[in-house]
This record gives sequence, C-alpha cells and structure tokens, in this order.
Amino acid sequence: MTGVKGQVQKRGVERRRAMVDAAIDLFARQGVRGTGVAAIAERAGATPSALIHHFGSKDGLVRAVLEEADRRALARLSVPAGAEPTLDQAFDWFIRDAGHTAATEGQLAALHTTLTAENLQPGSVLHTWFRDRGRALRTHLSDLFTRAVADGSARPGLDPVVLAAETAAFLEGAHLLWLLDPEQVDLVGVHRSYFEGLAARLRP
Repeated sequence: MTGVKGQVQKRGVERRRAMVDAAIDLFARQGVRGTGVAAIAERAGATPSALIHHFGSKDGLVRAVLEEADRRALARLSVPAGAEPTLDQAFDWFIRDAGHTAATEGQLAALHTTLTAENLQPGSVLHTWFRDRGRALRTHLSDLFTRAVADGSARPGLDPVVLAAETAAFLEGAHLLWLLDPEQVDLVGVHRSYFEGLAARLRP
C-alpha cells in the first residue's frame, strides 16, 4: 500500500509541475489576463477541474508560478535553505542571478514586474503576497547587513533597515529599466557596478 500511495503522490507532484510549467509559458506569451484556465489545462494535458483541484483557482496558480520563480532562483544559485551568506557571497549571488535572468528568465521577470504593478492596491488578489515577499526580502537584507557589522566586514554605525530598503529598491528598479530597454541597459553590468560600489561604501 505504501508503494501505491507513493506512486500516487509522485504523479500528483508531476501533474502539478506540468501545470505550473504550462502556466509559465502561456502567461509569458499571452499575459495572465489573456490566458484562461482551460488553455493552461490543455497545455498540461489535464482538465480544468484537475487544475482547480490542485490550485483552488487561477489566482492560486498565479501564486504557484511566482513561488516557482523564487524556487528556481535559489536552486540555480545553489542557496541552501536557511543560508546565512557573507556580504561578498550575497552580492555575488545577486550579480550571478542578474546574469541568469538576462540570459534565460526575461519572461518570468517581466511577468513578475507586471503582476507587482497590477497588485499595488491593498485588497487586490496578490497584494498581500507581494507585500509579504518584499518584507521578507528586506528582512533578509537587514539581517545580512547586521551580520556584516557584527563580523567586522562592514563598518559600525550603519542602519541595516535603510540599507535593506535601498538595496531592494535597486533590485526592483534595475530589472524594470532593463525590461523597458534591454538593448541599452546592461543588467549584469549595472548589478556589478552597484554591488561593488556598495561593498566599498560599507567597508570598515
């Protein structure tokens, strides 16, 4: 029975992954509003009712797509769960992720930016998700700068909360500029310049 149960669970995970992959492809091509549940289910080789069973709603599927984008970013950077990187490690991760985004993940980056803009108002479907994600990012950055002061790799007297907000603002803004004008904006070069400058500014 255990083996049968495991096989059923595995098939469920595979179906869910196929639906998320289909949604990523179609959302990037047609936009979220222009893509129906039926089209995603058909692309994934499933039924609309099966998709709703797994995600509850189209909005639930959108959240799953956004979470998958974050998971892929951590996986390709080989970031272990609960990692506490040094300042240099974290800055290197951001630069390498910019390179990967520019090379292969432009559609996901565009989808993320578009959905953020569409959900700025409290009460919108994904507003809480984006707000909480932003808060989590700033908390991780604040913790990073706090550790850097504690281990001596950054000078004392810094305000980790302000630095976290500044860095998060750079990350969002750099991606937006690049998406608007990729021929003129070098995403990797801009990231490297910013984080090298920030590292110099923070040194003791």
